[in-house]
Amino acid sequence: MRDSSFNESFATTNEREVREIARQIVATFLDDRARMFFVTRMFEFANDFAEEARSDVAFLRAERRDDGTRSFKLTEAAPLRTSFGEGFLY
Repeated sequence: MRDSSFNESFATTNEREVREIARQIVATFLDDRARMFFVTRMFEFANDFAEEARSDVAFLRAERRDDGTRSFKLTEAAPLRTSFGEGFLY
């Protein structure tokens, strides 16, 4: 198994360009039947694959209960637009 990270490659690229580059890379791997994990907060990128409803793609999310607490379990679920990050005003 190989471990690859795109963080450095995408650090100076805007989200629209990253989305397209990442989509092409992941689609190529999927077409070659490679198995991979792709962790991202880019909703549009993930949602593109969700809308295709591919049988070879699964989406996992950290479970978040109705009261906001976490179980630290991963569940299969569609991508969400929010990452639940808290903002701070200074």
